[in-house]
Amino acid sequence: MQRNRLLPSLALALALAAGHAAAQDISLHWNPRSGDVWVDTWLGDMNRYGTRYRDPFIDEMVRYHGAPRDLVTDLLLNRRWAPGDVYYACAIAQVIGRPCRYVVDTWEANRGQGWGVVAQRLGVKPGSPAFHRLKQGFVPTYDRWSRPITLDEELRRAYPNRGKSGQAPGQATRPGKGAPAAHGNGNGNGNGNSGRGNEQGGGPGKGKGKGHGH
Repeated sequence: MQRNRLLPSLALALALAAGHAAAQDISLHWNPRSGDVWVDTWLGDMNRYGTRYRDPFIDEMVRYHGAPRDLVTDLLLNRRWAPGDVYYACAIAQVIGRPCRYVVDTWEANRGQGWGVVAQRLGVKPGSPAFHRLKQGFVPTYDRWSRPITLDEELRRAYPNRGKSGQAPGQATRPGKGAPAAHGNGNGNGNGNSGRGNEQGGGPGKGKGKGHGH
């Protein structure tokens, strides 16, 4: 009887260990090559968040980035895409006005060239208004997750009230407590997600709103 009671606990421990190993594997072998150091850094951070908090990550893609839930789930679970790749594909699709699936297919056919080359092929060139919109889109996503994000000089000009830390007034986190609930409008309709702490200070959120899928 005691052995039977230990089996579920062992299965849970193995699942958690597998998730942690997957996150480490992504961080060691993954390089988005977006052409922008800041973008590469925060796409890497999305890998850690999306691996640990898969459901809030999927919700974000569906509700605010127009991605079909079955597509996002398939990319993460079956095709073993990094969360950062999923986010960037759907964010680019939103900027250029195409379905997420279109950018996914383009990336899978050209992923050896890196995101910088693929994005330019799709019309998102470094320094262009489309690229600025793409970078700015990280900020409301992190707000909905209540996850801190550090802005570069370009984004501080776009968000002058946030300060160097990248946090909006009243969003400062307390050590060990995680971030408070954040509310913001995404590209879908409705309020943003609220979250509780993780390794960067923000954890999974529960979204409210309506997204627009393709």
